[in-house]
Amino acid sequence: MTALGRSGVEVGPLGLGAAALGNLYTAVDDEQAYAAVRAAWQRGIRYFDTAPHYGLGLSERRLGAALREYDRARFTVSTKVGRRLDPADGTGDDLAHGFAVPATHRRVWDFTADGVRRTLEASLDRLGLDRVDVVYLHDPDDHAEQAFREGYPALERLRSEGVVRAIGAGMNQAEMLTRFVRDTDVDVVLCAGRYTLLDQSAAAELLPEAARRGVSVVIGGPFNSGLLADPTPESTYNYTRAPGDLLDRALRLKAVADRHGTTLRAAALAFCAAHPAVASVLAGARSAAEVHDCADRFAAPVPDAFWRELRESGLLPPGEPA
Repeated sequence: MTALGRSGVEVGPLGLGAAALGNLYTAVDDEQAYAAVRAAWQRGIRYFDTAPHYGLGLSERRLGAALREYDRARFTVSTKVGRRLDPADGTGDDLAHGFAVPATHRRVWDFTADGVRRTLEASLDRLGLDRVDVVYLHDPDDHAEQAFREGYPALERLRSEGVVRAIGAGMNQAEMLTRFVRDTDVDVVLCAGRYTLLDQSAAAELLPEAARRGVSVVIGGPFNSGLLADPTPESTYNYTRAPGDLLDRALRLKAVADRHGTTLRAAALAFCAAHPAVASVLAGARSAAEVHDCADRFAAPVPDAFWRELRESGLLPPGEPA
């Protein structure tokens, strides 16, 4: 287990990202979602990440229900603030946002201090928990001024009051996360999809800066939303259809993995975990079988010769993985 920054909140090297429990792309039923969480527990996973955004609160409700059978002191939960859920008329669906759920609510961007507290209170209600361990500002890309001026100080106050133990920001980019590391007192940042076999942009500044300042990094999206799990013409990258050049690159990576007796999924997970600034890797799964597969791949050794061939062929830059 690794502590996040100076917070004392501990996470294991592999965590469960719960977006799929909110019906990401396609629906799963309650029992399938609960089975995924039970499988994660069986495999020693004790860090679970969710957000109101994931299925308009469905992920939080399912995760909380599944975790109720376990001792609260034995697991770590993170959720996010910045998207407030306001009731809607329930007509239509949420597929435009990627989730196969009825449109019972609408998302409202809100990084105000009041919005942060209200959103966290609603998350605790959905989770059925008296506390979460980590709260991230969620995707403040287009709301930087409000996030830094109001949202972040609100998280600092929640931490000083003991409401939460660790605070940070979670985004699909590295540049603004680097600013959070440099200009605030965050414990952790969650960087999704920007330190993977296909995108190492977080390695330029974010990861070394976090290491220098003692800020932990959690890596999400190790499969770049699907392409590195199983590269096919239908695979997704950054939650949309993968472009042809990246599909070709993923297929080349898979061919190298096959030659060295490993798998692309194992290599994708191992790459994310290799940097010393990385405290945990969040892998998304929608079933017990997918959880077991991720745990198996994460535990599988990846030969040094595989990494060497990637560097020599230009599929990875020199020095990667760190």
